[in-house]
Amino acid sequence: MAPLPIKFTELLQLSAIDILPSSIGFNSCTLESDHFICIRQKADETASPEVIIIDLKNGNNVIRRPIKADNAIMHWNKQIIALKAQSRTLQIFDLAQKQKLKSATMNEDVVFWKWFSETTLGLVTDTAVYHWNIFDQNAVQPQKMFDRNANLQGCQIINYRVTSDEQWMVVVGITQQQGRVVGAMQLYSVARGISQSIEGHAAAFGNIRLEGAPADTKLFTFAVRTANGAKLHVVEVDHNDANPPFQKKNVDVYFPAEATNDFPVAMQVSEKYKIIYLVTKYGFIHLYDLETGTCIFMNRISSETIFVTAPDEESTGIVGVNRKGQVLSVSVDESNIIPYLLQNPANAELAYKLASRGGLPGADNLYQQRFEGLLSSGQYSEAAKTAANSPRGFLRSQQTIDRFKQVPQQPGQMSVILQYFALLLDKGKLNKYETLELVRPVLAQNRKHLLEKWLGEGKLECSEELGDIVRQHDLALALQIYLQARAPQKVIAAYAELGQFDKIIPYSAETGYSPDYVVLLQHIVRRNAEKGAEFATALAKSPQGPLIDIDRVVDIFQSQGMIQQATAFLLDVLSGNKPEEGHLQTKLLEMNLLNAPQVADAILGNEMFSHYDKARIAQLCENAGLLTRALEHNDDPAAVKRIIVQTDKLPEDWLVNYFGQLTVDLSFECLNEMLRVNIRQNLQSVVRIAQKYSDLLGPTRIIDLLEKYRTAEGLYFYLGAIVNISEDKDVHFKYIEAATKMGQLNEVERICRDSNFYDPERVKNFLKEAHLTEQLPLIVVCDRFNFVHDLILFLYKNQQFKSIEVYVQRINPGRTPAVIGGLLDVDCDENIIKSLLESVNPASIPIDDLVSEVESRNRLKLLLPFLEQTLASGNQQQAVYNALAKIYIDSNNNPEKFLKENDQYDTLKVGKYCEKRDPNLAFIAYSKGGNDLELISITNENAMFRPQARYLLERADAQIWEYVLSDNNIHRRSLVDQVISTAVPESSEPEKVSTAVKAFVDADLPTELIELLEKIILEPSAFSDNSTLQNLLMLTAAKSDRGRLLGYIQQLNNYTPEEIATQCIELGMYEEAFEIYKKDNNHVEATNVLVDHIVSIDRAQEYADRVDLPEVWSKVAKAQLDGLRVTDSIESYIRANDPSNYIEVIEIATHAGKDEDLVKYLRMARKTLREPPIDTALAFCFARLNQLAELEDFLRATNVADVEASGDKAYEEGFHEAAKIFYTSISNWAKLATTLVHLEDYQAAVECARKANSTKVWKQVNEACVAKKEFRLAQICGLNLIVHAEELSDLVRQYEYNGYFDELIALLEAGLGLERAHMGMFTELGIALSKYHPDRVMEHLRLFWSRINIPKMIRGCEDAHLWPELVFLYSHYDEWDNAALAMMERAADAWEHHTFKDTVVKVANLEIYYRALNFYLQEHPTLMTDLLQALTPRIDVNRVVRIFEKSDNIPLIKPFMLNVQPQNKRAVNHAINALLIEEEDYKTLRDSVENYDNYDWAELAQQLEKHDLVFFRQIAANIWRKNKRWDKSIALSKQDKLFKDAIETAAMSGKSEIVEELLRYFVDIGSRECYVGMLYACYDLIRPDVILEVSWRNGLNDFTMPFMINMLSQQVATIEMLKKDNEERKVREASQQTEEDNAPIMGGTRLMLTQGPVAQAPSPAPFAQPNGITPQMTGFSRF
Repeated sequence: MAPLPIKFTELLQLSAIDILPSSIGFNSCTLESDHFICIRQKADETASPEVIIIDLKNGNNVIRRPIKADNAIMHWNKQIIALKAQSRTLQIFDLAQKQKLKSATMNEDVVFWKWFSETTLGLVTDTAVYHWNIFDQNAVQPQKMFDRNANLQGCQIINYRVTSDEQWMVVVGITQQQGRVVGAMQLYSVARGISQSIEGHAAAFGNIRLEGAPADTKLFTFAVRTANGAKLHVVEVDHNDANPPFQKKNVDVYFPAEATNDFPVAMQVSEKYKIIYLVTKYGFIHLYDLETGTCIFMNRISSETIFVTAPDEESTGIVGVNRKGQVLSVSVDESNIIPYLLQNPANAELAYKLASRGGLPGADNLYQQRFEGLLSSGQYSEAAKTAANSPRGFLRSQQTIDRFKQVPQQPGQMSVILQYFALLLDKGKLNKYETLELVRPVLAQNRKHLLEKWLGEGKLECSEELGDIVRQHDLALALQIYLQARAPQKVIAAYAELGQFDKIIPYSAETGYSPDYVVLLQHIVRRNAEKGAEFATALAKSPQGPLIDIDRVVDIFQSQGMIQQATAFLLDVLSGNKPEEGHLQTKLLEMNLLNAPQVADAILGNEMFSHYDKARIAQLCENAGLLTRALEHNDDPAAVKRIIVQTDKLPEDWLVNYFGQLTVDLSFECLNEMLRVNIRQNLQSVVRIAQKYSDLLGPTRIIDLLEKYRTAEGLYFYLGAIVNISEDKDVHFKYIEAATKMGQLNEVERICRDSNFYDPERVKNFLKEAHLTEQLPLIVVCDRFNFVHDLILFLYKNQQFKSIEVYVQRINPGRTPAVIGGLLDVDCDENIIKSLLESVNPASIPIDDLVSEVESRNRLKLLLPFLEQTLASGNQQQAVYNALAKIYIDSNNNPEKFLKENDQYDTLKVGKYCEKRDPNLAFIAYSKGGNDLELISITNENAMFRPQARYLLERADAQIWEYVLSDNNIHRRSLVDQVISTAVPESSEPEKVSTAVKAFVDADLPTELIELLEKIILEPSAFSDNSTLQNLLMLTAAKSDRGRLLGYIQQLNNYTPEEIATQCIELGMYEEAFEIYKKDNNHVEATNVLVDHIVSIDRAQEYADRVDLPEVWSKVAKAQLDGLRVTDSIESYIRANDPSNYIEVIEIATHAGKDEDLVKYLRMARKTLREPPIDTALAFCFARLNQLAELEDFLRATNVADVEASGDKAYEEGFHEAAKIFYTSISNWAKLATTLVHLEDYQAAVECARKANSTKVWKQVNEACVAKKEFRLAQICGLNLIVHAEELSDLVRQYEYNGYFDELIALLEAGLGLERAHMGMFTELGIALSKYHPDRVMEHLRLFWSRINIPKMIRGCEDAHLWPELVFLYSHYDEWDNAALAMMERAADAWEHHTFKDTVVKVANLEIYYRALNFYLQEHPTLMTDLLQALTPRIDVNRVVRIFEKSDNIPLIKPFMLNVQPQNKRAVNHAINALLIEEEDYKTLRDSVENYDNYDWAELAQQLEKHDLVFFRQIAANIWRKNKRWDKSIALSKQDKLFKDAIETAAMSGKSEIVEELLRYFVDIGSRECYVGMLYACYDLIRPDVILEVSWRNGLNDFTMPFMINMLSQQVATIEMLKKDNEERKVREASQQTEEDNAPIMGGTRLMLTQGPVAQAPSPAPFAQPNGITPQMTGFSRF
């Protein structure tokens, strides 16, 4: 069978990555390119939808996102997803950047969309087509392109295609018409702005370059299948006048006879091969040539519909997804398509063009023959075209160029070679040979612009040779060529000559080339110092690591006196601050400290380095006057103290910061030294340092240091800086002490007032002893820390009354009570106290405290003038009124009036004050202030229940009532009596009385409540007719005294009957409730009580007779119905004329079997209601009463019955005749068929099933027919079942269970011809045949193996022991491993050599190979060689040899081992050599040993040298010689007198001693022939003196003379040659010296080691020899 012209691959099975079958479809699965598949999936109704993205180019990586969009499509090659929701909302997201790119909302539904370019989406709506550029920021909304034509109305849009220039567009849709799928297309031209309606199913655009055309021709191709046939059309659009016209192509599209409903669904055009890929619904693929329309290939690639396709990335084929979830790839098989086409001679021209177009193999001979023929016939232009268009350019060789150059130029015509080059330039890029041949004449004609043009267009292949040619004319252009040719040495030389030094390092890194950077840097430094510094920096900071030794670079800069450049270089390269660069850091700083200290200071200031020699740098800094840097780098305490006292030379801020680096002890030593040397100059710095590092150094030690030098000023300023943040008591005290000494009393006052961290007792005593002129600090301390008494004693003792006034007036008037108390304690004059009180603002005095102080000393009256004066001044403080109240109470100055009329005093305080003095006054105060608990307490204590009752009723507070009526109140009864007898009768306010009543209710005091209510209601009062109180009285009686309730019902008339009756029902007082409703004429509720609570249906019926109301009859009827008195209930409903409860009546009467009574009720109900349940129940009653005539009349008349439900119920209860009437009336064929089955009318049942066309019905009818052995009818039903795969297994199980095997097989065979025949039918038929007709299984498998579920069939064959069939299935399922194992395990039935050999080479498990070898060894040893020949490329040869060695069967595989010996395996060589020795085949053994050396040569040689045959010993000698064991080889050859071998061995050894030893051996044994042979064979290894000696001693001069003559002749010739060479060398050295002096930078080859010293110009001062470093020689002369 010829190889196929396509490659067909399954890239992925979607079901293997958990994609549900329901998600694999046109609406949920999208494929825009061969990069991504995008699927919208929802596992079930409760699950959230998700979008699944499969990256086909990244190992089928699966990305799942919880996205709720309706549709999603991925960009061609970027992780950009377009989402559509509600058919109008569009959003574009970049998944990689995690951001939204764009969003838009359309005005109409988008029915189809796709990416038609890398930037733009095409959107098709119901009326128009839009484009939306995703990456154009100006395209906020999609742009309308054109309106849809009417021919697309009602079509499902399946594709939208656009040309690359977006000038032509086509919309493709399909629709169902007259039993077939019709395609409709709208072709639109942007330039013309018009549309054309075309009938077609699939379309695409393509471009092709016609022969002789200067530009591509734009083509439109589409396929259509009509009722008359199928066509593929290829037409030209937008014709270019410069191109030849394209003839329209119309070709037939072949569809197989069985594919009557097939039609094209997708089309793609391969841009590389210009081939049209056409895919049909039934999975057929057609390949057509775009130019000619020729059909290249057609075959079926999928049994399922391929619903979506896309071109692959290289535009060589297509990728598609079918309904089964297979992701399929189809492309041209480059190695087979041309041979495939050439099988048909008519396709030769197509093969010729396709091979050229796609560079495909297979047509080389055809091109070669045509080329030779055209050359021989003189058609040189055509020959040039043929060579230029040859596949893969195999004819574009140097030989072809030479042949064209030899063709003579015709007069008036361009030469053939130039025509050839012109064709090649038009076609594409020239190769190396063509480029060189073309460029030479172009440059010779000085037409460099053509060369630049071709290079810019990429027409030339750059090479080093081309660059060398161009270099002579244009170095920059040559550099461009060298770059493209990747000639690094030439590129760097060109960069250097052009001065483009900055490009050298990037280029070297890019190419991996490493020039001599030291030499290069020396030259650049000499030419341009700044460029040299930049170049050196770039070398040192290369990303791949330093490309040059940094020390060497510094030496180069210093040798040129370039300190500035060296500094800049080192600063740049040492920025990493690495430990290993410490010596370079030191060198950098030392260099600048000696020559430019300010630069060194800046470097140190930047803190760039930390690994230099700090001691050396510190000394250099001190010498250079950089004291700050010296201190920073010095660790010697003596040096630090020596330098640090020079504060006039050190910045004060820096000095302060420097102390942060010192230890505490060293810091104190330095501070002490600074104060000791010059306290006046250094005190300020010392204070600043102490202030900044106070926490670190410790205030105590600093204070001690400053006190050591008795500097109060220092202490004051130091402590002043830290006192505000310090919490040390000593610091605060020392600061107060220092401030006092400095006379800073304001600061002393501030600290005393604001500080919280001094010892107040210590400070107070210090301030007392200090005898300050101003006592304000002392006053502040005593006021803050409550030393007021001590302060007053101190001031009173010192007669400082003014200070006391200042204290209470200005400092703290709030301390006035304590001051007054202190003055009273020292028995101060009252006038002084009164005058002091008068001087203070009363508003600032805490009156309560003042009263308390004075009252505690029994001097309260002292305050009366002050208080009256305060009150008169308008002061309304409560404390004033409290004090006055107390004074009035104590003096009995009409206190009742004050307490009743005044509202400003504190009733609680005054009441407490009065409790022991006068309870009535306390009652007045508490009642005025609403102090409920205190009032209740005082009245309880003093038995004042009547005032308490009045107060409570007036207060009307529920919480207070709850408190006094609680069980815990032992006085409750006394209080209740007063409330009932006095408080309530006196009251006339309903709200307050209601509050009291509610309180009694809440307190659960029913007896007391009834007393209260009878007092209010039954006795004449304002509340007697209050309905609320009457309700309350009746409710309370119902709960606590039921005997009174009937009396209340008769006595009272203003209560609420519904509420009271409801409560009576809840309390079980049903008769009282009945009486209430009866008194109120509420007959319905009265009936409810009788029915629901008293439960007396008879009494209810009597009551209904008495009142005779319809609503009462309805209630009674419902009760009778609930009591299952159905007949009475129906009668009551009829009397009530109430059909409302028809549902319950129907249900209960039906269950009770009261169909006749129910008919009466339903007839009554139908008079007023037309409800489906009523009519349904009536119809079913007719069915149950077997009144079929009435039933038919009812159904014919107008009704709203649910006939189907009635039929279902009749069917369930066995009324099949009635069910038949029901189903017949509504034409429900499905259920009618089932009913007819029960009536055993099978023929009619089948007819009904056919009309119903329901799987369930077919199944039921089939089961019934099978049970009655009506197999003909059963088969009719079965054929409609087996097309449903889910029903097939149950059907098969039914037939097998009943033993109808042949009928089952007949049914399945009949179903194979159905259009909907599926895999399950073929599989089940195969399994049935394997069970019951095994002889027919193989025939079935051969015919239908492609449509069988092979795994399931395999299990069936295994169960039936059908081994040949099993092997057949394994082979066709590509289960080669199992096929081979099955043949070996069941060899008697299933093994056949050629089949096994073809199978075993395809197995994946290599162990099966060796198992097969053992099988053949045991069963078929004669066929072993044939098997091994087939397995040779796949088996481990060494293992095979070991297997047969172990079984001692090596001779059996000798042909195999000889065949694989070229692999030179040790085990094979060893086995073959051993076998050949055993067979004494010395010739083959010699070849084996010489050609294959992978064996243990020593062991083999030792084995062979003991062999009886000389040939084997000779082989042993050769082995020793081959492995350079010259002595053993020669000894063995001498032993067997094989002197020729010995001579050859000695010559091959190349060792003079071995040769001389063998030579003397031959002389000793007298073999002059061997002596002469030695002289000839070992001429170069024998010293002449040895030959002369041996010859002279043994008389062999005649035999030696030829050797001596030849030796002397060579000696003379050698001397002459040396003389001539010496003269030529001198001339060459002189010439070379001249060339080196004139050589370019990169062209020189002189080295420092070989050129000798070079004179140096003196270095400029002052950098002649910096730091003693001698300038280094570079080996190059100066520029």
